[in-house]
Amino acid sequence: MKNVYASVKAVGVDVHYKFSTVTMRNGEGKVVRRERLEHGDRAALRGKLSRWSKEAPIVMEASFGWAWLADVMLELGLDPQLANCYKLEQMRKARGLAKTNKKDADLLALLPSEREEWWRVWMSPPEVRDRREWMRYRSSLVRIQTATKNRLSALLHRHGILHEFSDLFGVQGRQFLAELQRQGGTKEASLPGGARRALGGLLELLGQVRGQLARVAQELRGQLERSEVARGLDGIPGIGLILAHTLLAEIGRIERFRNHRALASYSLLGPIARDTGEEEGGTPVGRHLGHRGNRTLQWAFIEAAHGAVRRGGKWRRCFDSVTEGGTRDRNRGYIKVARELVKVVYVVWSKRVDYTDNPPPRARRAPQSPRKRMKKFLSSTRSGTGQPCRPMAVVR
Repeated sequence: MKNVYASVKAVGVDVHYKFSTVTMRNGEGKVVRRERLEHGDRAALRGKLSRWSKEAPIVMEASFGWAWLADVMLELGLDPQLANCYKLEQMRKARGLAKTNKKDADLLALLPSEREEWWRVWMSPPEVRDRREWMRYRSSLVRIQTATKNRLSALLHRHGILHEFSDLFGVQGRQFLAELQRQGGTKEASLPGGARRALGGLLELLGQVRGQLARVAQELRGQLERSEVARGLDGIPGIGLILAHTLLAEIGRIERFRNHRALASYSLLGPIARDTGEEEGGTPVGRHLGHRGNRTLQWAFIEAAHGAVRRGGKWRRCFDSVTEGGTRDRNRGYIKVARELVKVVYVVWSKRVDYTDNPPPRARRAPQSPRKRMKKFLSSTRSGTGQPCRPMAVVR
């Protein structure tokens, strides 16, 4: 029997909830086989995947639900890779194609034949994904806690129950709420039966959420003691226990970023220029923060910037230099401090050093001789032409 997978050189998999659509291409880029993977029967799924070529790259979109299927492929010795969803979408639009499962799989199978891997994104390992799951679970608990507090405050407001607590959910505030629920009101105002039961349910929900958050914090403290990187991040101004673990989860591995500029771009803290036809010099026109990146990291760095500015010192001076002492453009000032914190996080993590307010000066490099500079230039050009080794633009 002829092995239909022998000629397969690239595979595209369009992943969905209950099934996946598969396109296989040969070395010439021609479609040689299409399949449909059913996710319900895992034994049958593994049986199909085990017959695939282990040399052919398998490209999937980095969209929701890819992780478990990629783990199964890795267990079977296959080579799954992730493609940027937005870039694939632009590729489909540029070709004027409709969005269907088959066409998406066809495009994914074309990507390994590209000269450069412009489409590829990092595939986070299981331990990084598990850490993100835990931290995002905590974030969801915080949102539930905030929504519950808002509902409690609104309930008191609707029924005219006044209080003088600066923090309604502090120790004395919680005692007041518990007494209010037991008595059904105050001397000035009372709660109807439905509002009283709603108050009791909200207080019970708030207690449960706080208990969950306390257990999460306890586990994070234990992980902080075991992780050298987390301890280093925790020592940076503005970055405490929670933000240290948030950065650890969302960044994953610092080695995947070339430098702090790449990390800032991924964190949506690197300004993108949109100016065209403007005079040079003066304030840049059309620059703004990007909107395609890791929004959780952007939030974490800006939260850390608020804490660093409150601490004072050079962080407050950095903030004041942009905001004229905090009198204007305060958001721009916090973004500036957050961008500086990106540099610090990159150095502390990549070099495994502790943070210090006064780092030692960088050693100056000895100036190169003209002969060394010319040798370096010639090594980066085509022999005898003076042209770069790689073209500035790829001609299709």
